[in-house]
Amino acid sequence: MSQSPPVVLVTSCNRLSGEHPFHVAGRKYVDAVRLAGALPLIAPPFGADEIDALLDTCDGVLLTGSQSNVHPSHFNEAVLDPTLPLDPDRDAWTLPLIRRALERGVPLFGICRGFQEANVALGGTLYQAVHQAEGRHDHRAPDDQPAAVQYDLAHRVDVVAGGVLAAVTGREHFEVNSVHGQGVRELAPGLRAEAVAPDGLVEAFTQPAAPGFNLCVQWHPEWRAADNPVSVQLFNAFGVAVRAYRDRVRGPLPRVPAA
Repeated sequence: MSQSPPVVLVTSCNRLSGEHPFHVAGRKYVDAVRLAGALPLIAPPFGADEIDALLDTCDGVLLTGSQSNVHPSHFNEAVLDPTLPLDPDRDAWTLPLIRRALERGVPLFGICRGFQEANVALGGTLYQAVHQAEGRHDHRAPDDQPAAVQYDLAHRVDVVAGGVLAAVTGREHFEVNSVHGQGVRELAPGLRAEAVAPDGLVEAFTQPAAPGFNLCVQWHPEWRAADNPVSVQLFNAFGVAVRAYRDRVRGPLPRVPAA
């Protein structure tokens, strides 16, 4: 008996093309969901009262990266640099989406902005400019270089023993890219650090109390994911989780009578 493929909700950003607003998601995230063995479903902003209905349609959530930052009002700060892009419409639905997905046990994988917004959604704070924080390194990529250079491996992360990331990768450390200006200042209550950069910046975390698989990472594993062994491990683990969720919640497709 065949089963429907698991569906992963892919969060979108808001962009203007001329005077016309669009909801967009990078193809690399869509491709990474397919690498996980799931069907990607790009979702526009939803109202808070629609989130449960939205989660009823999917077996996992991928929180995408973005050029935009989480609005600092969500962690009680004023905007430090008004020239940097914000996306308050994304904040308005992804923050409650994250909380509800974790409560329901829907598998969740957060990347870069998704990592940052998950921390904020659960009560954590961010550095608005990591490179200006005492003791922290500059985690930004050079603006004047092509994407292949920007997303090249930039530094090591040390994996925290006994956690989800250690179990998924079987590694104590590995190299990652680094394309972010913001970062976690204080982890939200209940979150567990899964990896740290050489300067001590949190690079991955989970919420151990959540009933479903969840992992959020600061780097971009979706970049040429099929060519990176760690990225393959991460998306394989996410794929296993969304298939298990599908099987538990939806079960096999009903048998279609022969014509």
